[in-house]
Amino acid sequence: YTVDIEVSLTDLSFLGPVKEYFKNLNLPVSANVSNVELTVSSINVTTVCLPTGENKSCCSCESGYAWPRAVCSDLITCPSVSLAPKQSCGYIKQLPFYGPYCEPQMAEPLVINMSVRLNTVFMNDLGDSSSELYKKYKADLEKAFNESYRCLPGFVLATVTSFRPGSVSVNYEVTAASATFKQIENSNRFVPQFLDTSYRLIPTSFTTEITNQTNFTVIPVDIFEGDTITLICETNVASENVTWYHSGQIISNSNRHSVITQVTQKTSRTILKITEVTTVDSGSYMCIFTNSSLYYKLIYKAMKAINVSPLHIISHLNDINVTCDSPEMQTNGPLLFCCIDRQLPSLTGDWKVNGPINITGKITKRFFTGNCTEYKLKVNALLCPPEKSGTVTTYTCELHTGHGASTSQNIRVTYFRTARVTITSSIKTFVSEGRSFNLTCTSDVSNYDNVIWKIQDRNTTKIIDCPMCINSSKNPAKSELSVRTATEAWSGTYICTFSQKNLNSSANATIMVVPLPLKQNILLDPISAFIQNNKLQTLKCCINANTSDDYNVTFVVQENEFQAGKNKEGYLLCYYTMYNYTETKPDSNTSPLLAYCKFVNRIGDEVKSNHIILQPISGGKVDCSDSLGTGEQGAKIEKPCTELNSEHGLNRGTVTYECSSSSWVVSRNDCLSVTINSLLLGAEVTFMSFSEARAKLPKYLDDLQNLTAQKQSTLNHSANLGAIVTILDLVSSIPVDANKFNIKNFLSTVDTIADDSIIETWKVLDEQQPHKSSLLLLSVERFSEYLQPVNNTIPPVNTDTIQLEGIVVTENSKTDYSKNFTSKENLTVNVLIDEAEIQTLPQSSTIVSVAYSTLGHILPQNKPMLVNGLLLTTTVSRNRKQNIHINMTFAKKNTSLKEPQCVFWNFGPNSSGDWNSSGCTTIEAEDDVICSCNHLTSFSILMSPDESRQGSTEDYITYIGLGISILSLVICLIIESLVWKYVTNNTTSYMRHVCILNIAMSLLLADIWFLVTASTQNKKHICIVVTFFIHLFYLSVFFWMLSLGLILLYRLVFILHNTSKTTQKMVAFCLGYGCPFVIAVITIAVTLPKDIYTRKKVCWLNWEDSNALLAFVIPALIIVAINLFITAVVIIKILRPTIGDRTNKQERNSLIQIGKSVAILTPLLGLTWGFGFATIIKSSSRAFHILFALLNALQGLFILVFGSLWDKKIQEALLKRNSLSRWSSQQTKVKS
Repeated sequence: YTVDIEVSLTDLSFLGPVKEYFKNLNLPVSANVSNVELTVSSINVTTVCLPTGENKSCCSCESGYAWPRAVCSDLITCPSVSLAPKQSCGYIKQLPFYGPYCEPQMAEPLVINMSVRLNTVFMNDLGDSSSELYKKYKADLEKAFNESYRCLPGFVLATVTSFRPGSVSVNYEVTAASATFKQIENSNRFVPQFLDTSYRLIPTSFTTEITNQTNFTVIPVDIFEGDTITLICETNVASENVTWYHSGQIISNSNRHSVITQVTQKTSRTILKITEVTTVDSGSYMCIFTNSSLYYKLIYKAMKAINVSPLHIISHLNDINVTCDSPEMQTNGPLLFCCIDRQLPSLTGDWKVNGPINITGKITKRFFTGNCTEYKLKVNALLCPPEKSGTVTTYTCELHTGHGASTSQNIRVTYFRTARVTITSSIKTFVSEGRSFNLTCTSDVSNYDNVIWKIQDRNTTKIIDCPMCINSSKNPAKSELSVRTATEAWSGTYICTFSQKNLNSSANATIMVVPLPLKQNILLDPISAFIQNNKLQTLKCCINANTSDDYNVTFVVQENEFQAGKNKEGYLLCYYTMYNYTETKPDSNTSPLLAYCKFVNRIGDEVKSNHIILQPISGGKVDCSDSLGTGEQGAKIEKPCTELNSEHGLNRGTVTYECSSSSWVVSRNDCLSVTINSLLLGAEVTFMSFSEARAKLPKYLDDLQNLTAQKQSTLNHSANLGAIVTILDLVSSIPVDANKFNIKNFLSTVDTIADDSIIETWKVLDEQQPHKSSLLLLSVERFSEYLQPVNNTIPPVNTDTIQLEGIVVTENSKTDYSKNFTSKENLTVNVLIDEAEIQTLPQSSTIVSVAYSTLGHILPQNKPMLVNGLLLTTTVSRNRKQNIHINMTFAKKNTSLKEPQCVFWNFGPNSSGDWNSSGCTTIEAEDDVICSCNHLTSFSILMSPDESRQGSTEDYITYIGLGISILSLVICLIIESLVWKYVTNNTTSYMRHVCILNIAMSLLLADIWFLVTASTQNKKHICIVVTFFIHLFYLSVFFWMLSLGLILLYRLVFILHNTSKTTQKMVAFCLGYGCPFVIAVITIAVTLPKDIYTRKKVCWLNWEDSNALLAFVIPALIIVAINLFITAVVIIKILRPTIGDRTNKQERNSLIQIGKSVAILTPLLGLTWGFGFATIIKSSSRAFHILFALLNALQGLFILVFGSLWDKKIQEALLKRNSLSRWSSQQTKVKS
């Protein structure tokens, strides 16, 4: 037992001896009290009370004892002055004192960290513990602290630990038993009493921070982006003043942060919840509980760092391909998985399926057994139809932490179905050489990547690299191989393969090409010849002797077949027959006979050669007869170019011979040169098959360019020129790498053959083989379309007259397509395609522009419209979008030309074409023409002479003048009819008026027919009739003028010779109408069969093509010259009459009048048509056109004035007739 015993002493001096006595007792001591045996083990003094006044004493605990916590708050501290120095703290108690008493101090003392501020300037020495200032501050402050805090329960010691700036912040430790807030506050109030005022201690700045008495919890432990986290702080003090900090910043309530504080009597709890955390929310978090009063602030603090990690899937299955109908896949489906970088038992994984093919699976592993989730697919072919092959199903693994964070990863599975491929052929197994055939491959899977065609021949398999032969589509899934001209290289087994990524499906068919000569490789001898009656004519058809097949060959003449013999002649295998011609109708004009040879191969296919033309010789007259053939003088025959044949093939072309001086001489040689012929044959063999065509093309283009550059003289030969165009056409559709070497060689060849120096050769070629110039342009277009970019570029290439530039469309193509071209003549053209148009094109498309300086000159012209700028071709790579809007700006070559028209070359069948303006708009801007078109091809501008205004002016002049002329001629005829009896009283005067009358009549009819032309220019047949009569009657005017001049010459020269009126009239009419008629008929007979009689847009004689206009100009000019000569003779004769002239006065007057008419009308008519002739000269002045229109229209007025009214006899006759008329009317009035 513990027994509290209170001992009261009347004298304080006994206190020491009593303590000493108890201390010196020899314990334990046994005793018997009230028959109870007890043992006293120890006697300790716990509490000492000293009187302080009436009924009060100051009680204090002895060393090792302390007041109970339960009563500490009720005690009043004794004034410190009542305590002896070093004596422990005491409390005032009322007397009598009934306890409680001090109890033994059993617990270890606590260290309370505290701080207080001094309102003084911080000195650096306070940071140095060895400095005197530091020691002084420390000693003074510790003394004050010890004096003040000794009243705390279990007080041991107060120690200064450091000084900090902030005024002066004093950190110190108080070692004592657990003290209450109130106890510490009371002790703080006494500190200033024990400290010198010079320290300027701030009584309200006492603070205690406790960091080890707050429990800080974070949920969850592993935090990921998107989680909602909860931070909880708990302490055993009641405090509602709670503050949260994140990295030193106060946290307030927000849409993501919420703070809840719960306070009980003895505890405080605060909860911070943060939603959808991110990595920005990582860092240190601190919760602070604060209790404060005037003299004390108690802080409970806890801190914890959290780390927010991104929730990453670090490993997953890559996108995979699955073949649905694969037995392996159906037995053991693929395993999909997602993994993270740590094992989280709380993490859950779900799988979702989205796609056209709904193949599901089973989760075979979850995260609580590791760091991965797995999903095994159950593949079912029934869920994977062919029409959905190649589609993608997305499998999504979704991971959830359970606290709000989640992430997902898509795994794309492409499901494929093995395609069923079938192949069909347009023929059976065999096809003859030179024939066409098609192979069509179809697939039940439309979503394929590409189709590859291969041909297998024996042990070799080659890819068919022939873009122009293969046409593939996806809806329906089909690929067609079209072979236009089969050669032996096309024999083999064809394999077509539809590819779906790594899944290939194929079908095959076998085609055997049976030899049969190509039509162009059959040499005919002769090509055209003359045959005699009952004479044998040898007909030969030859092919290359290298052929291995035997053919059944027959000759067909006029539908009669003849068997052929066979003979090898050098490099040729020739089949021949002897044809015996028998006339059916002797001495009659017989039409030519047509013959040909027919080759039939072992499968029954046949090929017919070109025709051999056999012209029977009528009458049996022969001037030339030798091994070349027979024929009359001037006859022409055609023979093949046999001398240049070689083992490599036949030499193309013909030789024309003409019978001259009893022998055949070469009149025209159309044989190809050996080198060009070799290149042409090589092109047909190499580029009509697929075998290594692309690989051989660069070398071939180089050879072709070198040939045309080195042997330009051969280009003056139309046959060679045509062959080169054919070669360019063959190679243009083969894809070729777009490097400078290939492009330069192709364009240089075109540049050479399109040069202005051989434009005459082009005219000859277009007559023999129309559309060759159009085919050349088409070849360049195709070449630019098939260019294959190298490193995503099209290099710019320039030759003398051609420029090429282009681009490749890529994902970075963010600008307009704009190219500028300038020729050596400083002609420019700009092409512009808007960026929006370019972005509609697929990736890797090419846009190529080619500008030509001279090619436009050899294309057929739309006369009178002329190409007046550069020719520009713009193409987009094949199988791409073609309806692209394009803008071009052309500089005018000849600014004097008018009416610009934007045109493109519209290709027609068989490479024909013409200029067309459809889809283009034209804007003229001074010296430029802006063209805007909605499609791509070859463009230029056509312009014409400014005929619109001058045409309208001349039309007005012509029609007004013709009206005056016709009126004048009618008046002239009326006058002649009125005065005929008065003015024809002698032969000379009679013939003069006959001529004037017919001149007026002819000109009147000509003018009337001229008016008819206004409504018949677009009616070809009527226009021919109109032209004939205009020609006839205008010529009649001149020939009647000639008659008038000859009469004058006759009457002056042959004075003594009189001819009757009838004879003179007959001669005059033959000359006036007969000669014009003959000339007009011959003109139409010669030119009309060739369709070159009239001009294209005017009903008048042709000048450009046939010079038919000379049939009018030459007679007219000759007559003008003759009449001017006659006029000169007449003038001389009249001025110097010879002796013996017996011409009477009337005839002399008639002669003078004739002379005047001839002298005036002939120059006028001649001058008129002289201006007319000047108008057909190119670039003639407009003044000539206007003068011709004016003088031509007023010819009738000239005849009226100078042919009739100027004649005195007519004037007198009119006056006389007028007088008789008046006299007659007066007599009538008198009688009436």
